[in-house]
Amino acid sequence: MSMHRCLLYHRGLLPYLEALEWQRTLMSDRLNNPNLDDVLILLEHPPVYTLGQGATLEFLKFDLDKSNFDVYRVERGGEVTYHCPGQLVGYPILNLQRYQKDLHWYLRQLEEVLIRVLAIYGLQGERIPSFTGVWVEGRKVAAIGIKVSRWITMHGFALNVCPDLKGFRQIVPCGIADKPVASLAEWIPGITCEEVRFHVSQSFAEVFSVELVE
Repeated sequence: MSMHRCLLYHRGLLPYLEALEWQRTLMSDRLNNPNLDDVLILLEHPPVYTLGQGATLEFLKFDLDKSNFDVYRVERGGEVTYHCPGQLVGYPILNLQRYQKDLHWYLRQLEEVLIRVLAIYGLQGERIPSFTGVWVEGRKVAAIGIKVSRWITMHGFALNVCPDLKGFRQIVPCGIADKPVASLAEWIPGITCEEVRFHVSQSFAEVFSVELVE
């Protein structure tokens, strides 16, 4: 069985709206031509808050009208989250007709990618039933929120590698008040997004059985 190709884009720090427009273009291209290659984008964002399409404002601890922060409501599922440098963000643009036409399956696969990355560092990544994301010792290290249109995916996952977590104090992350947020640097001092990128891309290739093409 031949592997699907998946184009891998490594980007550094990219403003959120630029990445969003890029994803929308890639998705639109694939809705028009489902035969195009799948894509995985790995990058970091300057500080920004994003709200899922159905997210409630009560999980913001600041006044939107007087905010010093960039806040965007976007078409993914889920509640409010925070992106900043030191957090590795992955945006897979996949045609799920090549894999499984099952959104729960897809979410579990994204979690599996990150759980395998954590295992490389000797950390046990865990799922919590009825929540989406990955936890270590009861603290959330990765958030996942997706949008799927005619089985083409966009948005994705955010893994806290070595970010400044202060920005999370301004929100109730993902609407879960009793589960604190953590970063890998708390267990692995000196860890960087640069090294984690490699492991994320390798794990992604394994879990989705794709051939990554940079």
